[in-house]
Amino acid sequence: MRKIAVNAVRQPANLSIDSKLMKEAKGLDVNVSRAAEAGIAEAVAAEKTRLWKLENRATIDAWNEYVEKHGIRWQNIGNSDGALRRLRE
Repeated sequence: MRKIAVNAVRQPANLSIDSKLMKEAKGLDVNVSRAAEAGIAEAVAAEKTRLWKLENRATIDAWNEYVEKHGIRWQNIGNSDGALRRLRE
């Protein structure tokens, strides 16, 4: 999870949030602004990851194909079962 800078310049935003959730958050003293910021940061990171995987899919697939065909020289070093971790799941 991304660490949110306390002293970052913040921009006001208008959000529509479920009223029951908002009431519960206030009752639990949740800092709604920081919670929303953390959620948005997580969504941005997930989307960046998704886009990176799409943009690099051909290279990742080519690498995985090469490894399946040729293996990697060091795949059994320090790995008792010889399992190979793939770049893309």
